[in-house]
Amino acid sequence: MELSKRLQTIVNNIDKCESIADIGTDHGYVPIYCVKNNICNTAIASDINKGPIEKAKLNVSMEGLNRSIACRLGPGLTTMDKDEVEALVIAGMGGNLTRDILLADIDKIKKCSFIILQPAQNPEVLREFLYSSKFEILDEDMCFEERKYYELFKVKYNEANEGIEVNDPIYYEISPILLKKKEETFMNFLKRRIDKYESIVKHINENTIHAEEKKKELEIKISKLKELL
Repeated sequence: MELSKRLQTIVNNIDKCESIADIGTDHGYVPIYCVKNNICNTAIASDINKGPIEKAKLNVSMEGLNRSIACRLGPGLTTMDKDEVEALVIAGMGGNLTRDILLADIDKIKKCSFIILQPAQNPEVLREFLYSSKFEILDEDMCFEERKYYELFKVKYNEANEGIEVNDPIYYEISPILLKKKEETFMNFLKRRIDKYESIVKHINENTIHAEEKKKELEIKISKLKELL
């Protein structure tokens, strides 16, 4: 099975374990890949929508993995029991919803060895939450697919964790962890973010107070981002 770059980035960050639950599984590709490649022995493919679950069931059946992968319909972590899996994948939804799913069933994730989070939008919202919570950041990753950047967080719940101190809000938008790595994908992301903000500034032609404040805010961001290159 050949995965998209986005899904391949997810499985690349999954450690060998006994079991995983893939929340927002869509076609069930991540659980199927993980079981077939001995990354885990069993898996739960979960989705809030009936259509994706039906597709996942079909794909699981075609791969002969009905005994290893359970396909379940329902929102968030409601489809799994406490201590049922060793690890979690939550991908394909916004940063706000990802955060809310974690908070809604916090007791179900406390014993997970690791949790893979890959928001499709608003990763900065999720990063701010994670950095200021009891979630220990194990790693961060990024990929580029179909003209879009996807950020990934590998975390675990740690009651003793005191969070990551951020001295500037820009580091919720720009990962300090990925910045240290300076990998090509991330550096291209950083350059594109600068280009995006510069383009917005050029098109702010109004003379209102709000427009001037917005322009100044973006110019400050651009200056900070250029310093990070």
